[in-house]
Amino acid sequence: MIAELRRDFLRRWTPESYTELLARLSCQSRTDIPFRIAETPCFLPAELTRTLIQSGRELIEQLQTPDYRQRSVAAIPAQFRVPNENPKPLFVQVDFGLIRGAGGRIEPKLVEIQGFPSLYGFQSLLTETYCDLYNFEHRGFPNYNDVLRRALLNGHDPENVILLEIDPANQKTLCDFHVTEDRFGVRPVCITQVCQRGRNLYYQRNGVETPIHRIYNRAISDEQIRRNVQPGFDWTADLDVEWAGHPNYYFRISKFSLPFLYHPSVPETHFLHELREWPTNLDEWVLKPLYSFAGLGVIIGPVREQLNAIPPNERENWILQHRCRFTPVIETPAGITQAEIRVMYIWLDELHAVATLIRLGRGKMMGVDHNKGMDWVGASAGLWAPNNAE
Repeated sequence: MIAELRRDFLRRWTPESYTELLARLSCQSRTDIPFRIAETPCFLPAELTRTLIQSGRELIEQLQTPDYRQRSVAAIPAQFRVPNENPKPLFVQVDFGLIRGAGGRIEPKLVEIQGFPSLYGFQSLLTETYCDLYNFEHRGFPNYNDVLRRALLNGHDPENVILLEIDPANQKTLCDFHVTEDRFGVRPVCITQVCQRGRNLYYQRNGVETPIHRIYNRAISDEQIRRNVQPGFDWTADLDVEWAGHPNYYFRISKFSLPFLYHPSVPETHFLHELREWPTNLDEWVLKPLYSFAGLGVIIGPVREQLNAIPPNERENWILQHRCRFTPVIETPAGITQAEIRVMYIWLDELHAVATLIRLGRGKMMGVDHNKGMDWVGASAGLWAPNNAE
């Protein structure tokens, strides 16, 4: 969005440089990347970057009140209610779409907020690779790797910390798992391969039973249900283990949060069961299930028949959110493109904004399925200029 940097990048870009980008990413992550990588990074003005980070902080703080914490207990299913919850989330992601507001200024609008870790390892690699390949000064967040190391390990030996996932070798995020292991020594372990004895957990490391002291949790509960996966331990037990990202926050800070947020960036949102009648202009609304991942079940512009088809006793698990129509702002050879920006936070002694994950798209939604066959879309990274940049 910084015109001078955008023009300079497009002058230097070649198909061969894109091929080199993908090759470097595959080599560094030890796998073929299964999702599309955008040809370009995004050049974010300093003022917009500050607005995104501050808006995310304000939203996260609204969800730390005693009243919200008490109400959000209801969002945690009994079979996934894990003891020894940390008083604050370690990882939070805040997704914003960009729109053109009053006076023509680009403004953020909240899409979603999630108290669950994202691609912290791979996103750092993607940003570094764009910068190395195109000789950009790397304007990443300061001390990123130090902050992430503290969050993952908390002083433990890496062999006693695992990345917990369902069948990690066959997840689309395997590239992130490999980067995390290579940089911090934290190995991915399948949820079925963890052994419980009393309050203690163990896994096999190089053929040796090894105690688990800390878990970097990447296992999605609805995937466990959908695939009928039985973990090797009891989620609800009082285990002698630390959580790097306590599982309860997957539910506490989620789509469930959206109706409780009040902020200029937040579109009007309602729990479906609290609406006495449906809005008349349903094409301006989005129907979302509370607990789904990667856009599953989302309906843009639902019709009355779809709303009526949801049984009344299940409507508390759905929200209706006013539609945010992204403004295309990224100039590319394939046409002007929309951007969804995820600000990634780690909350240690303070709330650190550590990375921006960006999705570029020209489809109805930003996911892969809505941008098939397109160029200059997909996963990207945010680079930003000094404070005096326009």
